[in-house]
Amino acid sequence: MSDLLGALPGHHKKLLRDAVPGVELASRPMLATLSDQRDFPGEWIFERKLDGVRVLAVREGGRLVLLSRSGNRLNETYPEIVEALAAQSCTDFTVDGEIVAFVHGRTDFSRLQQRMGLTRRRDVEASGVAVTYYLFDLLRLEGADTTRLPLRARKSLLRRALTYRAPLRVTTHRNGGGAELLADACARGWEGLIAKRAKSLYQSRRSSDWLKLKCSVEQEFVIGGFTEPGGSRVGLGALLLGHFEDDRLRYAGRVGTGFDRRTLLALRGRLDELRVGASPFGDRVTEAGARWARPVLVAQIAFTEWTRDGMLRHPRFLGLRDDKRAPDVVRERPAG
Repeated sequence: MSDLLGALPGHHKKLLRDAVPGVELASRPMLATLSDQRDFPGEWIFERKLDGVRVLAVREGGRLVLLSRSGNRLNETYPEIVEALAAQSCTDFTVDGEIVAFVHGRTDFSRLQQRMGLTRRRDVEASGVAVTYYLFDLLRLEGADTTRLPLRARKSLLRRALTYRAPLRVTTHRNGGGAELLADACARGWEGLIAKRAKSLYQSRRSSDWLKLKCSVEQEFVIGGFTEPGGSRVGLGALLLGHFEDDRLRYAGRVGTGFDRRTLLALRGRLDELRVGASPFGDRVTEAGARWARPVLVAQIAFTEWTRDGMLRHPRFLGLRDDKRAPDVVRERPAG
């Protein structure tokens, strides 16, 4: 075991030694639960909530792969991240983090979307979108399964295991804070915070050990249809949105803002390929002249609140997500 692992306390080293043989790690990342909690007794740490795409990076000697949260390979989309990780002196690790793009010092999902889906090097370079990979967790190091270590120990190993220069960054955190720290984050124009139990183990599922504290309401929705454009508008008028509940696509309203001309035309092209004759929604949709689509595209939507009848108030389109499967999109409800 290297000096990195050997520097851990004795009980942590035993956990690692016991876990070394035949390590098999799940390809799905640990997910946070939306929460209204603001008081955090005990040991919690707080990270900035980044507005990007979640990515696991796995290196085993000469093999290195970037995986989306749904398990898709992303090497060709983010070649500079692959090169930076391949250049590390450490050759055996699995790390968790978020790939982001910045606009005026803030992470911007709409900007990042211009890179998502590109797989040819010349298209990636022509996009002009620089990305940064913020690492915040370590799942494996030199053959050892570190998911059985507490979060603080994993973060300590992560900081020392890799060298951080652009486009790689280690995600910083604060100890304690709660409501006042979230207020400061919102004042800075951040999306929010992620609160994590300092002693939590890494689990490849959604957990209340990690909590999303948001400054504004935002989540993914499935596109089940659209309306035709009016006046000088091109492409489409609005997207018809929904979320799944007990395998039923529930209608959540329409979104008609947040698009530029190129996005409208690109969306129309993709939706025309997905056209179906009947509504995919389990609820009655009364939009005049609605066109229906197979519910496979997922959109990121910002909005002010849910209405009493389950509709979105003041929704705004932020971009498409190719890192989340439509059947996994459900209404996010605060845990408390």
